[in-house]
Amino acid sequence: MQKINVIWFRRDLRLSDNAALFHSLKQGLPVLPVFIFDTNILDELDADDQRVTFIYQALCNMQNELKNYSSSLKIIHATPIESFLKLINEYDIEAVYANHDYEPYARKRDEEVSKFLLSHGVKFNTFKDQVIFEKDEIVKDDGTSYSVFTPYSKRWKATVNDFYLKSYPSQNYFFNFIKTESIFYFPSLKELGFNESNTSFPKRTISEQTLLQYHLQRDIPSVEGTSQLSVHLRFGTISIRALATIALAKNEKFLNELIWRDFYQMILWHYPHVISRAFKPAYDHIVWENNEAKFKAWCEGQTGYPIVDAGMRQLNVTGWMHNRVRMIVASFLCKHLLIDWRWGEAYFAKKLLDFDLASNNGGWQWAAGSGVDAAPYFRIFNPYLQTVKFDPSFAYIKKWVPEFEEFHYPQPIVNHQEARAKCLLMYAAALKGL
Repeated sequence: MQKINVIWFRRDLRLSDNAALFHSLKQGLPVLPVFIFDTNILDELDADDQRVTFIYQALCNMQNELKNYSSSLKIIHATPIESFLKLINEYDIEAVYANHDYEPYARKRDEEVSKFLLSHGVKFNTFKDQVIFEKDEIVKDDGTSYSVFTPYSKRWKATVNDFYLKSYPSQNYFFNFIKTESIFYFPSLKELGFNESNTSFPKRTISEQTLLQYHLQRDIPSVEGTSQLSVHLRFGTISIRALATIALAKNEKFLNELIWRDFYQMILWHYPHVISRAFKPAYDHIVWENNEAKFKAWCEGQTGYPIVDAGMRQLNVTGWMHNRVRMIVASFLCKHLLIDWRWGEAYFAKKLLDFDLASNNGGWQWAAGSGVDAAPYFRIFNPYLQTVKFDPSFAYIKKWVPEFEEFHYPQPIVNHQEARAKCLLMYAAALKGL
């Protein structure tokens, strides 16, 4: 039996400019491309989860590319350990290649997989791919991690060069993909236990006009002023190196948004406690009201605040929400309704196509005031003023809350001024020991 290498795709669903794929192919052995539908993850999802359709479509695209090289993607529906046991029994594997993942479940999974593979004489090699800088690559002069974005971003920009942005020419070695007479079994979504979504997913490209106008239009939710590439970055259907190269040349504001991704991944790596607790421990002393009826109204876009309701309805229908509106609805949940940011974070995690644990957690803790470089607790977005500033003609609101001026539209579930005063008292009481 001939020895082979395995490329294990996870959140890097592309064949071009892929670090682990490049290194696996370059070794010269036949390379078996593998994707595992991890039952540890899938068993926690609803059957209608749109992200599974997105992943499935990306895998279909990869499969079509692989056919051009007489190869095929091997799909396995099991836990990672079960999957590699199956592969080891079927092939003589020299090494498994994959790209780094920084989330706690992924780190634990990879540690277990590495031990399992080594026990069978198989190496497990992983590489940086989904960020420009990771772990300890951008730190202060004393070697400690940053917790404020601006100095981090300055060091990031001062450090980046062609070495970090260079593309991996995987295509030069595609002839090393394992050859198959017929494609491997490719299960349907239904066989995986999921329903196909009819969602029209965002394109994988950003127009020149959007990029050049990004800093001027990114906060206006009624226009196509953002890239909407977040889902592609989340699942690696585009290369962060290619996108950062374009951003460096075209628009610094857009580049900053990419740096925020690296920043939050770095925070998650160094401070994994942020998943369940506040980055700033004092904020865990806040006594949230957690009114379930108000939370339900927020989830359903029935708060009586049109800009908040528009955002939540956009999320519920499309799986995406404009970034400015994400900040507004998050601030509203925490500081108007006095509901724990973790409730909102969990709801976003369930609904967002582009859900990324590091960025989602970072954004929610920013809104609540409890995170790194967060908005101060006394900064409370006024939904009315946010509307005047970013949706003055109600174009965005009219699209998602067409009845907002009708008699049957709900009255505000809280009074802004009263809610603001109550929030300030609640936060001050919790933080009085600072």
